[in-house]
Amino acid sequence: MAKDKTLFVCSECGGTSPKWLGKCPSCGAWNTLIEQVAGAGNGPANNRFGTQFASLAGASELATLSEIEATDIARTPTGIDELDRVLGGGIVSGGVTLIGGDPGIGKSTLLLQAVDALQRAGQNALYVTGEESGSQVALRSRRLGLDHSQVQVLAEIQLEKIIATLDATRPAIAVIDSIQTVYSDQLTSAPGSVAQVRECAAHLTRFAKTSGTAVVLVGHVTKEGALAGPRVLEHMVDTVLYFEGDTHSSFRLVRAIKNRFGAVNEIGVFAMTERGLKGVTNPSAIFLSQHPEPVPGSVVLVTLEGTRPMLVEIQALVDNGGPSPRRLSVGLDRDRLAMLLAVLHRHAGVACMDQDVFVNAVGGVRISEPAADLAVMLAITSSLRGKPLPKGFIAFGEVGLAGEVRPAPRGQERLREAAKLGFSVAVVPKANAPRKGTKEIEGLTIHAVERIEEAMDVVRRLD
Repeated sequence: MAKDKTLFVCSECGGTSPKWLGKCPSCGAWNTLIEQVAGAGNGPANNRFGTQFASLAGASELATLSEIEATDIARTPTGIDELDRVLGGGIVSGGVTLIGGDPGIGKSTLLLQAVDALQRAGQNALYVTGEESGSQVALRSRRLGLDHSQVQVLAEIQLEKIIATLDATRPAIAVIDSIQTVYSDQLTSAPGSVAQVRECAAHLTRFAKTSGTAVVLVGHVTKEGALAGPRVLEHMVDTVLYFEGDTHSSFRLVRAIKNRFGAVNEIGVFAMTERGLKGVTNPSAIFLSQHPEPVPGSVVLVTLEGTRPMLVEIQALVDNGGPSPRRLSVGLDRDRLAMLLAVLHRHAGVACMDQDVFVNAVGGVRISEPAADLAVMLAITSSLRGKPLPKGFIAFGEVGLAGEVRPAPRGQERLREAAKLGFSVAVVPKANAPRKGTKEIEGLTIHAVERIEEAMDVVRRLD
């Protein structure tokens, strides 16, 4: 009997190689080539990329861009305000959304709540489960208090049967939980392999675009926290959402990484309760520690997540470190912390060379924007001096290697959010301070600085 021909497929980009290589020749990733049988569905004549989108790419007349009517996309609210915020207002007919997150973080719970709310609003909803039985989904719905739910449930993992059911029922929204469990008979590889994930997602995307059904795909994540499967999966879909948060904490963040119908980096904040995930209307409250009195090493930062200004407490602890001091950050970039310590030493005369430095963003939130620089440096200085900053103090601003304090985007919105929550003193970049002739922000004393040395002098005067 002839031996089956094998190919090596990259789990990152889906590229193929006739033999195993340590480095993928297509994308350059290391140790990502996986051996697969080159059987049915692995060749160009088996309905691969050349033919599967034929119905989408039919012959059409050319149109001038200026003559095309730009109409707003109709959205259907899910009934969950925080999820609608992340999606850009609601689900879009024919849109494909991919949502990923760690096991047990609440993906299935949130989607079951969303489809139930849509069903109660008159939208036909279908929940396809490949990881659980129908009775398990029913048990979850009872725990969530979704009594008498009319959501249709299909326990199936074969792609052809799923698409046949979708074509027969034509629901407004269909949830596929999860894409890694779905397989097609046209392919010989196992469910969850690169070829199966790519092909099944492509067929479901084609169905969504031609039928108008909004499809939500649940994706597994790797141990590094990235979505499992080929990267082309994220390019196929319209929206990519990530669930963030510690499973030991009751709070969850849903962040939009890609959104063709809304803003990226928009976040929704949820609290996990016995009755499922509940939206948090004032997320700043959960990221601020409740200190009765100001403590050293604590500074409140006004960060921007998508379109939402949010207050987060930055905590720093500086302690004797001996000959090999440690630099550790949670929720912030560790390399940027090392850079800020060098700037502190060079331009502000604050030396931490023999000190352990620990920095933490309270609440498990991850801050990636450079506007956190000034707050981090002030928190480190406060902990090193052992003197707390005044009550009601906030700061934000990017700090460059030359010691300059650069403006943060949408500074006025950040200041108004801080004033609304009762903060009274702010150290901000000069370009973010209200200009002369403009309306002052009531109740907020603003100290505008251009360099890190000026910020340190302001803080010393406030002691």
